[in-house]
Amino acid sequence: MSGKNRRIILASASPRRMELLESAGVLFEVHASHIPEEPFPGEPAVDFVARVAKDKAVEVASRVEGDFFIGADTVVFSDGEIMGKPVDEADAERMLRKLSGIPHEVITGYAIYDKARDAFLSNAVSTRVYFKPLRGEEITAYIATGCPMDKAGAYAIQGGAAYMVEKIEGSYTNVVGLPLCEVVVALRTIGAIG
Repeated sequence: MSGKNRRIILASASPRRMELLESAGVLFEVHASHIPEEPFPGEPAVDFVARVAKDKAVEVASRVEGDFFIGADTVVFSDGEIMGKPVDEADAERMLRKLSGIPHEVITGYAIYDKARDAFLSNAVSTRVYFKPLRGEEITAYIATGCPMDKAGAYAIQGGAAYMVEKIEGSYTNVVGLPLCEVVVALRTIGAIG
């Protein structure tokens, strides 16, 4: 799908984002970004993920040869709180207890940076996720797997947390970490793939 010898760089070390792009037949290289993932005071979740996605793409483009750079950032948003990755097990437990039995938003910002033209195609995608009420022992057992520690909102829908999700409204791949349909369309629109 890549074609025309264009170098596409994923500015992320996320195995989930890599798997998603590979599943779509996109040829790419991986160079992780070194951008802090902290919201500014009062920054809305959508603006935060969009900013971080762009910053990741530009930061990697500043030090890596390539044509197109994909930046992305995912957060869980619930009751006014932007949830990134938990800092420790207690934070993971707090997040899962907060999400128990209520809907929340998973928001991923993505940015495709065309280095030669210094141009962006970017957007943020939101998916509504409904959790079943979680029992304390379910939360404890899930945290013991280690899975929540590098996931926004302390869970992975494609892994051990799948049974916690009653339903979703919107993009499944967005909840995994990259809204694949939208990103592939953006890659084609900007000329990165045929």
